[in-house]
Amino acid sequence: MHENFAAPLIGVAPLMRRALAGEDLSTIGQTLLERAQTYPNDAHAYMDFSTVLQLTGNREDALAVQAEAIMLKPHYTIAAHRAPGLTLLVLMGPGDLMANTPVEFLVENSDVTLELLYLCPDEDFPDEVPDHDVMLVAVAESEANQALLRRLVAYTSDWPRPVINRPEQIGKLSRDSVSAALRGVPGVMMPITIRSGLGALNAVASGARPLDALLPEGRFPIIVRPLGSHSGMHLQKLNTPAALGKYLKEMDGPYFYVSRFVDYRGTDRLFRQYRVVLIDGQPFICHYAISKGWMMHQPDGGTNGSVEKRAEEEAVMARFDRDFAQRHKATLQAIDQRMGLPYLGIDCAEMPNGELLIFEVDNAMIVHAMDPEEMFPYKIPAMQKVFKAFRDLLERSKSAGHACFSESASHAAWPVHARRA
Repeated sequence: MHENFAAPLIGVAPLMRRALAGEDLSTIGQTLLERAQTYPNDAHAYMDFSTVLQLTGNREDALAVQAEAIMLKPHYTIAAHRAPGLTLLVLMGPGDLMANTPVEFLVENSDVTLELLYLCPDEDFPDEVPDHDVMLVAVAESEANQALLRRLVAYTSDWPRPVINRPEQIGKLSRDSVSAALRGVPGVMMPITIRSGLGALNAVASGARPLDALLPEGRFPIIVRPLGSHSGMHLQKLNTPAALGKYLKEMDGPYFYVSRFVDYRGTDRLFRQYRVVLIDGQPFICHYAISKGWMMHQPDGGTNGSVEKRAEEEAVMARFDRDFAQRHKATLQAIDQRMGLPYLGIDCAEMPNGELLIFEVDNAMIVHAMDPEEMFPYKIPAMQKVFKAFRDLLERSKSAGHACFSESASHAAWPVHARRA
């Protein structure tokens, strides 16, 4: 017997939790597929099935199913786990699990109701939206999302509720823009990042053009990745022009990010990387990875199989507020001011000279508390601090909105926004 097609949305967080626990998602995927086939208007089944497909590595099929879900229904509600205390409207774009701020993880098991509204860059935006206390623009910066972000600037410009993460600021989070924005910040090391076309890079690979004519301060080894790639996909360190030429033959292109490689190993020859979020300018540690390799996009950075690495991560998290956060206080404040986003993620490392090596600044980094508690008991209190800080940000924003907008004004303008493009 099939489930009723009005079944609520399961959501990304519960499904990812099951995936990280090692559960085989094929059974629930089959159930969702059968629901969608039985009830062709069951948008929830389509959206959840899309998530299952993404979690099982079927990205292309997942995005096709997601497009069907959005066409059926652009708005989805995830009810508060406890008595509702606040409603957050989340403006999202189509795409994979890294295309938007993963806000579900930040408010999981809380009193926050999520109203997820998917907007497409080539479709009309609604004049009416779900009622809410605060709105978050969750759309991440990417080549695919730039058109949507540009439209959202006008759409959200005079929003009659508090807005977290303005789209005009999110649009400045491309790798080359961030490296330019942070240039000259005391305590920051971030190699210049450029965008380059295939032709210019092929000229460097063939020897027809010197690297430093393309990339200021450029010298091998370099880091190259196609525009639009993330999570280390197709990211490579290339030591010679010949290696660059071989890489370019294997990539579709046509544009790439290029920067100088920085060796950030410690004295023990291990690489260490922090994931930090800034919430209203305050830093919180979410992850600390230790690896023999320079590129750390594995879920645990090698800590699952190492008691010593877990002990080091636990110690770093325990003293983060009085150690890392104090040591880099002025630098983190400067990054916060230049980026201008109340919620922001940073992947970074500490150099021997004390500078912060910045790898990425983004509004859509995965931040969660789904690691097995028996192996990572110290992560629960650290992540609860993050979630509380985010919930406090929502509450401050809500209070500020009440102070700025009178009851009569909010009723007159809400929820109809006929004046919006």
